[in-house]
Amino acid sequence: MLLEYALVFIGAAIPWMEIALVIPVGIVWGLSPFLVMLLAFVGNLITVVPLIIGFEKVKSWFAKRRRKKEKQPSKRTDRGKKIWNKYGLPGLALLGPILTGTHIAAFIGMSLGAKKQWVMLWMTVSIGLWTIIIGVATVMGLDIFVQK
Repeated sequence: MLLEYALVFIGAAIPWMEIALVIPVGIVWGLSPFLVMLLAFVGNLITVVPLIIGFEKVKSWFAKRRRKKEKQPSKRTDRGKKIWNKYGLPGLALLGPILTGTHIAAFIGMSLGAKKQWVMLWMTVSIGLWTIIIGVATVMGLDIFVQK
């Protein structure tokens, strides 16, 4: 049984498997819904955080190289990034686990200039929210998750 919980954790960490697949499978296997949800949340988040941190380091390295060659970003670019940070990231983070996957959603957010702290916050909220929604829906026996 410990192996099955380990598989839930590992499966949640793998892009495209993630929580939307792992939670229903783990609960249908007869594992504890609470443990499945907890392990899936931690497993998914534990791989998204290094992606965000690593992206920031690569981005700063590129910025240092770029400053030597190019001028500063325009006011229009700065304004566009501020609007993105204010409205775009929550939507991307909340829809990401279902539409693109959490890893890709985090990468897109970082690519579009969102700050690391905000991407981490919104991805954590999103993963937590979807973990609860998928877990509760599975436990309640929605037909989408249970084979007849």
